[in-house]
Amino acid sequence: MTVDAASPAVPDPLLLLPLRQRFLEQRLGVRAVHLHRTGRPELSHRFSEDTAENIYSISKTVTALAVGIAAAEGLLDIEDLLIDHLDAPQGGYGAGLEQVRLRHLLTMTSGSPILGFLDEQRDHPDLTSLLLGTGLIAEPGQRWEYSNGSIFLLSRVLSERTGQSLRDWLMPRLFEPLGILNPQWHTTRDGHSWGATGLHLKSGQLARIGRLLLQDGMYDGAQLVPAAWLETMRSDDAWVATGDPEPESAQYGYGIWRCTPEGAWRADGAYGQLIIVLPEQDAAVTITSRLEGRGAAEILRAVWEELLPLL
Repeated sequence: MTVDAASPAVPDPLLLLPLRQRFLEQRLGVRAVHLHRTGRPELSHRFSEDTAENIYSISKTVTALAVGIAAAEGLLDIEDLLIDHLDAPQGGYGAGLEQVRLRHLLTMTSGSPILGFLDEQRDHPDLTSLLLGTGLIAEPGQRWEYSNGSIFLLSRVLSERTGQSLRDWLMPRLFEPLGILNPQWHTTRDGHSWGATGLHLKSGQLARIGRLLLQDGMYDGAQLVPAAWLETMRSDDAWVATGDPEPESAQYGYGIWRCTPEGAWRADGAYGQLIIVLPEQDAAVTITSRLEGRGAAEILRAVWEELLPLL
């Protein structure tokens, strides 16, 4: 019997089964998995109810998409200096701030010591002024350090340029076209969208962003994010070395991480929130989890070993 080359080697109802078993056997805390493949039916499996949850640092990827939309509208350029968009706080800019470009914020190489994780920073009444008024500890572009503060400053730049919160500005441009009608996004004490974290979505809504990323910014026939920007986010020039010994965390781009399989990249949030884009397989895998005490690389390796060979 001749097998049709166009037919999948594994029937769709069984495609996610090995991955689901691995998730359960290794107790990886996965709540839902979605698989989008261009031209094929959507596949998904939920281990728990689909409620809106914090997607943590996948919020950074959404903010990076917003930067690309704003650049296309002529509101900014990633080579712009930060000080050209945000006024000096009382007391003036911190030492070195005049060198920081928006590109440094995207790649988290600004050199600022205010990372936005300590309670006294997260709860500061004016986090913007704290960031702008604190001197750098490294020259911009020379040192990578995971930073909520850098991405928050991008949110502030977008707000200054648009006159709206990041969340509200994105409503007609991104969220509503994706069918995400009332997303909640945590704000700082003075009412600014965090940008770096705090966006709450259901797994099915997050999977639509995965589809958008795979399709280079297009969703249901509408180009929501410029395709050229999606290419720029993962271009050779975008990646910076993080110094992390974990191979899956060795390189960071514009709000995204580089994966070990050829061409693969991802949005990544704490506790195992993942959008994995697989251009070689023309697929996107979206996973929501509550994995505590272990790195999400275990979930990634499960995808590489149990699903990737079947695509």
